[in-house]
Amino acid sequence: MSHTERHRTEHIGWLRASVLGANDGLISTSSLVVGVAAAQTDRAPVLLAAVAGLVAGALSMAAGEYVSVSSQSDTENADLERERRELATEPEHELAELTGIYVDRGLTPELAAQVAEQLTGKDALAAHARDELGLSDLTRARPIQAALSSAAAFAGGAAPPLLLVLVLPLTILTPVVMGVSLVLLIGLGSLAARLGGAPVVRGAARVAFWGAMAMAATALVGRLFGTVV
Repeated sequence: MSHTERHRTEHIGWLRASVLGANDGLISTSSLVVGVAAAQTDRAPVLLAAVAGLVAGALSMAAGEYVSVSSQSDTENADLERERRELATEPEHELAELTGIYVDRGLTPELAAQVAEQLTGKDALAAHARDELGLSDLTRARPIQAALSSAAAFAGGAAPPLLLVLVLPLTILTPVVMGVSLVLLIGLGSLAARLGGAPVVRGAARVAFWGAMAMAATALVGRLFGTVV
């Protein structure tokens, strides 16, 4: 009887990019709003800062993720190409190398040789990619997916403070943005911890702490300088 198991490693690519993007979008945009609002009595500059922060941040996150994950993908592809050449030119050496890997993992030399031969006969490159290089379809770098996930998550995280700027009076904007952002950060940290199998309280606390520090620092800057942005 067959069954399908789902593991957290299936989510590692999009989860990392999405959590980072949403967290950054919420913290940076809320901080911008709080900082500019502390130095302003007019809504327009605060709204401009929020919109600019959302657009620039989303594009920056997408570009950064695409470049960094593309570099990882290039390295993976280069390793696979080298393995492909070695399999074509030195098949006996590669078979012995794969056998040694299985021996190191606890198989007897005889069984390791049988396993290596059978896996090589089915798909030699896949066997070396998985067992020598540590690559699999679940963990392979996907630049476009990472870029789109980061951009969308950043925009989603930046949306709440932007909407609050549109609907709230400036007199209560700063405390409400800070309060709502902290609640959302706690939820985001809890969700990320739950999906990743980490302690929920710890995940929520560290995200909320650094978010509060960022907003407090920008509010202090806006209050101290008090200049029109």
